[in-house]
Amino acid sequence: MNKKDILELKRRLKKDYCTFSKVCGCYVNGEKNIILKFRENFLNLEEAEYHKYLDISNKVLSGTVGNNLLELNFPISGGSSNERQISLMQLKNSQLKDDDLLDEFYQLVIDNYEYTGNFIILIYHDRYDVMTRTKDNIKLDESEETFEYVLCAICPVTLTDPGLSYSDAENRIVARHRDWVVDVPTNGFLFPAFIDRSSDVNSVIYYTKNAKDPHPEIMETVLGCPEKQTTAIIKDSFHAMVVDAFGHDEEKGALVYLELQENINAMVEEFDANYGDTDADPITLTAKDIQELLADSGVSEEIAEELEKAFAEYFEDGFPLAETLIDNKALKENEQRKKEGRLIKQVETLQGKLEEMKQMTEEVEKSEDGGQAETVQDAAISEFDIVLHVNPDKVPYIKAKVIDGQRCIVIPVNDEEQATVNGKTGLI
Repeated sequence: MNKKDILELKRRLKKDYCTFSKVCGCYVNGEKNIILKFRENFLNLEEAEYHKYLDISNKVLSGTVGNNLLELNFPISGGSSNERQISLMQLKNSQLKDDDLLDEFYQLVIDNYEYTGNFIILIYHDRYDVMTRTKDNIKLDESEETFEYVLCAICPVTLTDPGLSYSDAENRIVARHRDWVVDVPTNGFLFPAFIDRSSDVNSVIYYTKNAKDPHPEIMETVLGCPEKQTTAIIKDSFHAMVVDAFGHDEEKGALVYLELQENINAMVEEFDANYGDTDADPITLTAKDIQELLADSGVSEEIAEELEKAFAEYFEDGFPLAETLIDNKALKENEQRKKEGRLIKQVETLQGKLEEMKQMTEEVEKSEDGGQAETVQDAAISEFDIVLHVNPDKVPYIKAKVIDGQRCIVIPVNDEEQATVNGKTGLI
């Protein structure tokens, strides 16, 4: 599955291009009792309803591939899992006209969906004539195949907040009537999957709004596919494994995690620089890559062995793509940490030079030759763009900070203190 295929389907979910034949629904309350079931010819919907249902279907194909959109695969071997695949095929082939198949599917979702509250199950049916395209991505006036599919959206139904509103009939402010409103979908799927502009009955495109709570029970029980973790969960697990490996020294574990992020990112950037313009597959990490990354990040052999074992157990089906583990927030945090470290070193260097200047000035003041003293002092000052003469007691309080993106030297000034800059007073 790739984003290009997803976008091709999404572009059709507009008034002028949509070809949905039917939409069916089942409204369920918090006690998991069915309140309503319905079937509508999509083209016969009222304008407002038409667009709302279209917006919901669009959401099921939204988000990041690998995080909000997952390609799930049915098990190759036989067994109960394949029953779900057969049921979905039957549902698709029925064009949502078979009530028994719909009822069976509704009940399967109701019995297994772990959700507290009212929700609605929506199912759409569509047939898409996939037009032939040249290598230059130019459409030809002929169809390669007809992609027939069903799209399912599971949406929470919530009660609007209490409040006040204006009543035309009574011409006064009254308590607002509270309605049950269908929210955007939290989960859904497309079957069959649309892979390389073609139907793949052995796969499902699964949608989750919350990448950290993807409802694996739908993947496994409703769709009959093995659970697949989102990128967000993989990143969180990777972070937890690294930090936990250092026991109570969480600070050390956090620093190593930041270094690992920088090294993984450097690996991906180098790969992109060399092969970004080719059809080369993205980097899939190997056990050797993990070893080298841990070594480059300064991890001891003992902890490295523990982490390698933890990674191997967690990624038992194979290590992920390197880019999957990249945490952009961690990269920014690490860059900020290093920038602050450089500033601290610069301040320390500046403080050292100030101390040298102080000692030099004291030595010059002790000199009997005033002219020579002035010459030595001027020569020392000329080496710097900024020269500070401060009371020695204030030196420890001088700090370097980044203000509005600019490095600054900050000197605290009390109310009773005065300052002069290049002989000018009254600047503070």
